[in-house]
Amino acid sequence: MKKMLIGIAFVCGATAFAAVQDSSFKSESKSAKAAQDTVSKAAASAAGFGDLKPLHQQAQAATFTAEFLTRFHYKPLPLDDAMSQKIFDRYLKSLDPEKLFFVQSDVDQFSAYRTKLDDAIRNDDLSAPFSMFNLYQVRLRERLTYAKELLSQNFDFTSKESYRYAREKEPWAQNDAALRDIWRLRVKNDWLRLKLAGKDDKSIRGTLEKRYDYTVTRIQKLKSEDVFQLFLDAYATSVEPHTNYLGPKASEDFDIQMKLSLVGIGAVLQERDEMTTIRELVPGGPAALSGKLKVGDRIVGVAQGEKGAMTDVLGWRLDDVVALIRGAKDTTVVLDVLPAEANPDAPHQVVSLVRNKITLEQQAAKKSVLEVKTADGTRRIGVIALPTFYQDFDARRKGEKDFKSATRDVARILAELKKEQVDSVLIDLRNNGGGSLSESVELSSLFIGKGPVVQQRNSQGQVSVESDNRGSVVWDGPLGVLINRGSASASEIFAAAMQDYGRALIIGESSFGKGTVQTLVNFDQIAHNDKPKLGELKMTVAQFFRVNGGTTQLRGVSPDISFPTFTDEESFGESSYDNALPWVQIKPADYRPVGDLKEILPLLQVKYEMRAAKDKEFQFIRDDINEFKLQKAKKVISLNEAERRKERDMREKKNKEREKIRNQEKGDSKDIVKSQTQDDGLQANERSLSAELAAEKAAKEAKDVYLTEAAQILSDEVDLLKTNNRLAQRVLSAPTPKRPDARQ
Repeated sequence: MKKMLIGIAFVCGATAFAAVQDSSFKSESKSAKAAQDTVSKAAASAAGFGDLKPLHQQAQAATFTAEFLTRFHYKPLPLDDAMSQKIFDRYLKSLDPEKLFFVQSDVDQFSAYRTKLDDAIRNDDLSAPFSMFNLYQVRLRERLTYAKELLSQNFDFTSKESYRYAREKEPWAQNDAALRDIWRLRVKNDWLRLKLAGKDDKSIRGTLEKRYDYTVTRIQKLKSEDVFQLFLDAYATSVEPHTNYLGPKASEDFDIQMKLSLVGIGAVLQERDEMTTIRELVPGGPAALSGKLKVGDRIVGVAQGEKGAMTDVLGWRLDDVVALIRGAKDTTVVLDVLPAEANPDAPHQVVSLVRNKITLEQQAAKKSVLEVKTADGTRRIGVIALPTFYQDFDARRKGEKDFKSATRDVARILAELKKEQVDSVLIDLRNNGGGSLSESVELSSLFIGKGPVVQQRNSQGQVSVESDNRGSVVWDGPLGVLINRGSASASEIFAAAMQDYGRALIIGESSFGKGTVQTLVNFDQIAHNDKPKLGELKMTVAQFFRVNGGTTQLRGVSPDISFPTFTDEESFGESSYDNALPWVQIKPADYRPVGDLKEILPLLQVKYEMRAAKDKEFQFIRDDINEFKLQKAKKVISLNEAERRKERDMREKKNKEREKIRNQEKGDSKDIVKSQTQDDGLQANERSLSAELAAEKAAKEAKDVYLTEAAQILSDEVDLLKTNNRLAQRVLSAPTPKRPDARQ
């Protein structure tokens, strides 16, 4: 079994290689050293803040990364001065993307590093990127300290000022005075948003003070490994957008995402007010089964075993607390818990739990059935929502019979839908960012049987064809695939195969456009480390192509029936990357379509357009898209209270009119509409947990306009095929196409 991933990488076996350090790379120039000294002194001027240093193992991981990227990447690029400049620009952008912390003189100090970061990686000297980060921490605290000082003054909201909130393409502020003015406008906007939401001055001041303090505290909790991952990822993504460095913790989280399982207590945790808070209890997990824990409880201490010493975790980073709570199966963890809503001085509760394997079912395939009323009855559309193409590679390799697999779960659901006598099936791949390559191939076989699904071309230009020769059709009825801009990689392979084979209607938006395959190189396996220290490299090793010879790279999969969309190709998707691989084409694979939907598409398109023209929700969506595009083009927002109130009142009037229409049509409730549209001026972590969960519940219960319309389209297809046998035969049985004698 090939362990390849598209979208999300997988852990591959160790690859033996010699880590050669090129002696031609010389030490940094005197100018770079001088710049480093200047930056270091500036950082050190703030005692106890901004003094992170690289670790020995990080230099080794950087060397491994350079060796693989310059030799084994699909598009290998030398680590030279040109690459150093790319790394510098990307790293600086990752530190201060909106240019809110550094001024031009800071950037000028850094410029000596612009062509020296390649030397830094080769010579095991990472002091330069750490110096940059340390100064970033200092500048962040300086800016937020000034922001807090501004809260003591009275803002004039009658002036005609405005705030430019999109600053990525703006020049760096020339001096502190210019940057302080930008922050004055930023804080003024923060204050006005809360004021328009009905908050009084005291409440606003308290909220913003806490917000700015929290940002500083969060940055202070960063560690050397965070800085290193940020820097090395800047190098990896400078080679190609989907090549990334994953530190040990990021690698562990990736492994959990692919397996959809972990060993722990079965609780989703969140940091709130410096406390680790239970956000959700996983049904069937130790925490839920104990009956002693509930949503909102705060974990303030963790001990290993019944007799272990309790470690105070108040104020800890969330991932550090999680690391203490996770552990080996059947071992005991003891929690010191402050009950939900209790004040800090209230009695605590000590809860002992035995760790167990937790299955993350919320990320697994799920089914539902939508009923569509027609002139002669009701059509039942089975919906399978698939958030990711998951597979537990380790369990499969070990021969475990019940290993977690997206294809297995979908096959089981299809069998259930057959028993429920659905008329058609819709695979919902919206926001499915990819996963296992083998899963996308095997899942395709459930609908087309044996045959090529995707082609791969490696860096040597060799093309291979991925097929599931053991596959057999599980569902041969009408099929649809719902995609959006967030559908990427494995999702695009599946959707493209269904489209090329004439097997399914593709409905929604153009997909992401990621047509590359990644592998994950485990540096600790290479170094023979007993414990993870070096992390992993997710590296692009191939490009995939549709069986028709085209690629989804850059262009994505174009739907047969398109829905209106908010997404902008310049800001989201493969086309938004400045170094994405180009669209190319190779020879088609030797495949035979199983259907031909071309004749039926115009009929379905007309029916969809007629419905959408009358559907109020589609009208609302189009209006919102137009308004969104206008606001995005402006990139500035007024700080005049009267103007902002007028804009708010117009939005509220429009929303009330929509509420009235929805209530008349027995659609969404008034509360749901408000929760989605009203600006409360708060950031996500500032809302109460109960309000946050209520908003999520309301969003889930709100009408899914696109899903409903996709079901309508499939219902139309079923009606057309059932009432026209001649058409059905042509749609479901395609002629054998002519194919070239050889494949490239």
